Amino acid sequence: MSVTIALTDDIATCRHLRRVVFIEEQGVPEADELDDLDPLSLHLLAIDASGPIGTARIYIADGIAKIGRVCVLKHLRGTGLGAALIRKALDVAQGKAARAKLGAQLHALGFYESLGFTAFGPIYDDAGIEHRDMVRDL
Repeated sequence: MSVTIALTDDIATCRHLRRVVFIEEQGVPEADELDDLDPLSLHLLAIDASGPIGTARIYIADGIAKIGRVCVLKHLRGTGLGAALIRKALDVAQGKAARAKLGAQLHALGFYESLGFTAFGPIYDDAGIEHRDMVRDL
């Protein structure tokens, strides 16, 4: 599988992928998925021969790169694409922030730990899904 992951200005395609994964598949309310940070963020788009297959966004403020809205189409989960998106987000944030932070769904804690993140703070509800904050130095 040949995949390209690059920065993009195509926020509409990123939002479409997020709609499929978060709103349609996971039942996240549209009002919770859409926010005012898209125009202020950097966006990654993963594409293979079939078209767009994954995305992530990086919002940088106060020395912290907040990685969020990470999603991979269901049939490609477990292929390493999610890890590749996170590694690319960390590369993009390098030199722009001192630390990376994200809110991980509880089932994904081990995945993010394998990428160098450490969980901290309490479990919290985000759009009806339990999350925990995670951080790592850049």
